[in-house]
Amino acid sequence: MAERTQYEELVRQFSAFGAVKRELGRNLPPDCLGGSVAVLTLIGRQSNIRMRRLAELLAVDMSVTSRHVTHAVDRGWIERSPDPADKRSRILRLTPEGQERLEEIAERTTQLLSHRLSDWSDDEVGQLILLMARLRASFDDHGPVPVQPARSAPSTRTPLIIT
Repeated sequence: MAERTQYEELVRQFSAFGAVKRELGRNLPPDCLGGSVAVLTLIGRQSNIRMRRLAELLAVDMSVTSRHVTHAVDRGWIERSPDPADKRSRILRLTPEGQERLEEIAERTTQLLSHRLSDWSDDEVGQLILLMARLRASFDDHGPVPVQPARSAPSTRTPLIIT
């Protein structure tokens, strides 16, 4: 197991990673919000998906999911149709315009990453992919971790702030 200082540094790196996420967001087409990208991506992977399942995969409230879906529907990227198995539910699928938008976003993101990581070797990019996938898997389907009470002695460590 890694030492505490390594985990503290990891938290700092996660915080700094916000700059990467912000640049990826600035690279999106002006009418495409980050939430819309997540919705389009998941629907593109799942083909037909119920709204409730989409909310679960996004790990957000149904009202937030609905707002993102409405944004995409209003732009013609997604269509909603009644679920034959449950008329109260809706099935979501990409329209041809939504598929084109998703492909455009993938191309923009690929170009940005290719440019920013141009001095990385193929092996380094491959290692990053493997480690990020492993990190993500470490957080899948796990409940909350019990938090240990703070020690009574004051800490001399720099506070960790996640932004």
